[in-house]
Amino acid sequence: MTDLHLPLDRSAGRLAAQIAAGFRAAVRSGRLTAGTRLPSSRDLARDLDVSRGVVVTAYEQLTAEGFLIARRGDGTRVAPLARPDTSAAPPDGAPPRHGATPRP
Repeated sequence: MTDLHLPLDRSAGRLAAQIAAGFRAAVRSGRLTAGTRLPSSRDLARDLDVSRGVVVTAYEQLTAEGFLIARRGDGTRVAPLARPDTSAAPPDGAPPRHGATPRP
């Protein structure tokens, strides 16, 4: 499992939103890749010293957004379609075409 390093600022608002933002950033940067298994909500709550409900709320939000997949018995993983930010121009230098589907 990857070291998540999710710093929380307890004076800066909702902890669940901060956790979710940290996971989003980790996925977009490529630090967390598709299929990566995340810690259980209990384990992450203990590690971050927050209530389990805070982590459950963050995981549920990220699941609804398509960043995570939760399966009973298999845990919570980064969704297969969650990829790093690839907003840069294509490698061949051609401008991106709107509505075009990239080939594998």
